[in-house]
Amino acid sequence: MCGIVGFIGQEQAAPILLDGLAHLEYRGYDSAGVAVISAQGKLQVKKAVGRLKVLSEQIHGGADLEGCIGLGHTRWATHGAPNIINSHPHVSENGKFAVIHNGIIENYAALRDELKSKGFVFQSETDTEVIVHLLDMYYTGDLKAAVLHTAARLEGSYALGVLCADQPGTICAVKMASPLILGVGVGENFFASDVTALV
Repeated sequence: MCGIVGFIGQEQAAPILLDGLAHLEYRGYDSAGVAVISAQGKLQVKKAVGRLKVLSEQIHGGADLEGCIGLGHTRWATHGAPNIINSHPHVSENGKFAVIHNGIIENYAALRDELKSKGFVFQSETDTEVIVHLLDMYYTGDLKAAVLHTAARLEGSYALGVLCADQPGTICAVKMASPLILGVGVGENFFASDVTALV
């Protein structure tokens, strides 16, 4: 089972995401990654195979990624080998969307075939990559509408976190039959796959 965390607020996101992921280490995982949108609207993604410590050292405890909104993920492989390409967050071809996912998309093979027929190119072996391409296909400037259209196409269980570089002040989370905890604060909000990441 994967671990997911999301944060939006006034503080730097990456150190908070790493801390949240550290509290989910008990679940076991083979890779970890974070996505942060900078104040300039640039989507920054870093991933590493192995323990969370490898990712944390790579980005100097989160100091290398400036921005107050982001997603974090630890992956337990269900589709594809444990490597950088299959690790989350997954990013759209145009670099606009980043997605993290906990769960299994049961109809991913059919969605993958459909998206390939429309010209989308797949890099990974994961079921999650169909989500980022669906978002790209449905996005017309309204992120919430794109997330809802995408979620309506998915069969299975999932909890998703979504960032869009076009909307650097918004983070989306949606779930179906997978755990998703929301933390609402003053000037900051969180989500996670387990309450231990938030306490």
